[in-house]
Amino acid sequence: MAFDEEKQNKQLDDIRKQEEEDLVAMLAESKYKLPYIDLSRVGVDNEALRSISEKDAMELKVAPFKLVGKNIFVGIRSPSDELMEKLKDQLQREGFIPSFYMVSLASLEKVWERYKELSLAESSKIGGLDISAEILRETAKDIKIIKDIEDLIKKSLEGNQIHKISRVLEIILAGAIAVKASDIHIEPEEDKSRLRLRLDGVLHDVMFFGNNIYHLLNSRIKLLSGMKLNSTIAQDGRFSIMEDKEEISVRSSLVPGAYGEAIVMRILDPKSIQVKLEDLGIEPFLFSIIEEEIKKPNGLILVTGPTGSGKTTTLYAFLKKIYSPEINIITIEDPIEYHLDGITQTQTDNDKGYTFLDGLRSALRQDPDVVMVGEIRDAETAKTAIEAALTGHMVFSTLHTNNAAGVIPRLIDLGSNPKIMVSALSLSIAQRLVRKLCPYCKKENTSAGKEVEIVKSIMNIIKEEGKNLANYNIDPNSPIKLYSPVGCEKCNMIGYSGRIGIFEAIKTNEAIEKIIPQNPSEREIKRTARDQGILSMREDGIIKILNGVTSFEEVQSVVDLLEE
Repeated sequence: MAFDEEKQNKQLDDIRKQEEEDLVAMLAESKYKLPYIDLSRVGVDNEALRSISEKDAMELKVAPFKLVGKNIFVGIRSPSDELMEKLKDQLQREGFIPSFYMVSLASLEKVWERYKELSLAESSKIGGLDISAEILRETAKDIKIIKDIEDLIKKSLEGNQIHKISRVLEIILAGAIAVKASDIHIEPEEDKSRLRLRLDGVLHDVMFFGNNIYHLLNSRIKLLSGMKLNSTIAQDGRFSIMEDKEEISVRSSLVPGAYGEAIVMRILDPKSIQVKLEDLGIEPFLFSIIEEEIKKPNGLILVTGPTGSGKTTTLYAFLKKIYSPEINIITIEDPIEYHLDGITQTQTDNDKGYTFLDGLRSALRQDPDVVMVGEIRDAETAKTAIEAALTGHMVFSTLHTNNAAGVIPRLIDLGSNPKIMVSALSLSIAQRLVRKLCPYCKKENTSAGKEVEIVKSIMNIIKEEGKNLANYNIDPNSPIKLYSPVGCEKCNMIGYSGRIGIFEAIKTNEAIEKIIPQNPSEREIKRTARDQGILSMREDGIIKILNGVTSFEEVQSVVDLLEE
């Protein structure tokens, strides 16, 4: 019988591996008091691998191998208290509940090999399509106004269109970033497709192109965003572009319609949300109140308004204003739109069961001084936020109400105890965004007779409430001047450039505290708050109209100027 060296080597190798497994199992039980697992006999979850990067896994000699809901199972080669504490903190911040197992080197290598497979699968999933920041920068140099985007797309489509689709997408993305658009809309119609960009909250047509171009763009965006190519159900995905060391995230959404899938790409540009508190447009008296309240050691400050009214930007401005290395700040967001230095930020994930409520409860176990909760949506989150404010934490959050007076009835509606709420709620702020008139081309509106009468009536209300118009740079004895948009190259021929907030707030003072237990209506709360000297939203809007910051039409589009 011939000596089979290869077979014998394999047997010896198997014996050595088994000896290592036996040794690790013995050490796990006797020395480290951890459960042991042999990962060669266990399936590895792709989602578990995504929870710890390949680089971190290899540096720390760990292997995430299973994810069940929020529970993550991690193999460790050389357990130490320091390593396990570090891993536990990192994973809990991201919303996971970790369990640790001791594993052999062979087990680790099996999982690490899966990272390579995952990487290959994901690069093939996006079809090798890459969005180069360098190409986007070069393209953006040729784009000054929206019309330039149309011209570049038409030029790129000359010749063989199929090979030009990547270039068309680059122009669309570069153009959207260059003109500071927040969303890209691509909508198929019966015989053509429309490209629109949302600038300062308003959609603008860019161009129409053939449906053959739309179908190619549709496939490219699906590949890039990691969506299923052959699916026609609603899908969401995302991709990122690195731009000058900043990561611009693009969230893609496809919804089926009569002629194909409507595509919306939301651009989450960190630069657009890095606004200082001083630059939000808050009038000086309210600014002094907010500055005082956000620096207090505890309380609940709520910012309200509809979707897209700039609430998150305001909360980020609060955090940047109060940030200090001496305080622990934790956020729970959906999604994280901008990374703030020195602040622990976590992101909700409903698929994994990590909600605002779970995030808030986890955050409170981390001994924070300040917690920012993206939104209060339900009774449990409201109750926990109020309890946190009462137990020595400063809590910032948002709520969906029409005005500042609506905060108290909304919290009561969510089941909050009015007597407890009195001690927790410090300040309710409502806001809207209006477009700023382009300073280069705005002109005086000479036909604004009816508008002038409305402005005068609100000016009279401001004076009756004892507020001095001179404090807002307005001379009540001068003729009223209103301005209108015109359009020039500096503002994309739109007449507006950038946005500013209009605000109102109600401080929970003694008078408000007295009426909260009586479940007051919005009207009663407004009446009680009049003595606080804070402008209402319509009054703040009128001040910005009189100062030539915005137009009458803009303020009227977000606030009822005729309300009693």
